[in-house]
Amino acid sequence: MTKATIGFAMCGSFCTFEKAFEQMRALVRQGYDVIPIMSQNACTTDTRFGSAAENVKKAEEITGKKVLTTIVETEPIGPKNLCDLLIIAPCTGNTLAKLSLGVTDTSVTMAAKSHLRVLKPVLLCAATNDALGASAQNIGRLFNTKNIYFVPLAQDDPAKKPKSLVADFSRIPACAAAALEGKQLQPTVL
Repeated sequence: MTKATIGFAMCGSFCTFEKAFEQMRALVRQGYDVIPIMSQNACTTDTRFGSAAENVKKAEEITGKKVLTTIVETEPIGPKNLCDLLIIAPCTGNTLAKLSLGVTDTSVTMAAKSHLRVLKPVLLCAATNDALGASAQNIGRLFNTKNIYFVPLAQDDPAKKPKSLVADFSRIPACAAAALEGKQLQPTVL
């Protein structure tokens, strides 16, 4: 029996894709119906972490659904009540800024805008090298935005990247369950 429908949106923090795919699999195993979404960068950029085609194929194999990649494809998420929860994992500093300022110019930001306009929860799984720098103000605004929840964050390499924070991807399922109940899992900073 399906628990709920989750939109699982991925942005271009390519080094965290394997962690994201692992949690996408975990959500499917737990009985969630998962709709995969990728930003243009996530679905078209080949990197040392894998090819774009491989990443799209992996998301489609895990969920059994076509990846939504355009603004046109993600706009109906809210009006058609397609998801109970939207997860953005990884959520880059670029996407955090756009969400914080209301910029809607990617499939992922449109999915979030569409979902939020029907007052449903969005769970952010941030991965950004400037979380304690330029992105800090955006993260602060989002912490104070209704229906926005965060997967707990921690510094991933304080010596070499002192302003970088990455969410604990392994906590996505627990955070998803909490967000579906309107709760922020604590602590938010590890």
